[in-house]
Amino acid sequence: MRPPRDAASPVARPLRTAAPGRRTVYVVHPGALAPQVYVGLARALPDGEGLTVLDLGAVPDYADAALTGGRAATTVEALAERLLAALEPVDGPCTLAGWSFGGVLALAMTHALPAGRRPERLVLLDSIAPTDAYKQPDDALEPALLLDWFAMYLGAKRDRPVRLDPGALEGRGVDDGLPVVLDAATAAGALLPDTPLPGLRKLYDTYVDGLLRNNRLTAPHRPAPAPLPLVLVKAERSLVPGDETLGWQPLAPHGLTVHLCPGDHYTMLSRPDSLGVLAELLYNA
Repeated sequence: MRPPRDAASPVARPLRTAAPGRRTVYVVHPGALAPQVYVGLARALPDGEGLTVLDLGAVPDYADAALTGGRAATTVEALAERLLAALEPVDGPCTLAGWSFGGVLALAMTHALPAGRRPERLVLLDSIAPTDAYKQPDDALEPALLLDWFAMYLGAKRDRPVRLDPGALEGRGVDDGLPVVLDAATAAGALLPDTPLPGLRKLYDTYVDGLLRNNRLTAPHRPAPAPLPLVLVKAERSLVPGDETLGWQPLAPHGLTVHLCPGDHYTMLSRPDSLGVLAELLYNA
């Protein structure tokens, strides 16, 4: 059973406070991994620069949907307003970034801000664009794809990469694919050898409900083109490896710059060889 949420959990979580007049990086974080995953990135920023996580996990209407079937009683626009309400006045320049679904929220936030308060840059961390080309019905998310993402997630969460043989999940459903993931995760040390399959199934179902929640929030959302240039940082092992721009080009009339980052969709946030790349792009994008 899930422990009760701390009602006072802050949405804005400063991991490093900027010196007066120096830049603050705000990262919209949709959960899956704990907000502390950005501690290494905060340390990798130049001296005097700050980093604050805007944690959607502290917004009950969003977070609880991953535990109740993946249907959130909110909208992208409402979530963007909630995140903006959590921001403190900033004495100095700022950069807005969003990881994964957080990139969709970050773009919505820029539209909700008056022109004079918009950040200098918008950095998308392996975020998939909320365009029609990437809006899929729930049943389009096939089990083999979701199980592969789940294995990637387990490896990042335990800091033990889970490697599946090519084609190991091909043609498999959840019932016969999850044991393959369990065996691989156990061999990698990401799960204990006595991890029960029913327990892993519960974790998988919660993981998938979180993805469905984001998919359902994106479906009715009609984003306007970005009012500022976009910088996309794509993981070497992205959730969507075949599209260099992850669908953002139609939303980038002021320009889209794409950079590659070591790691997968999850480990890009914490791998030592990715932190310098991310810090440089967040500071000098």
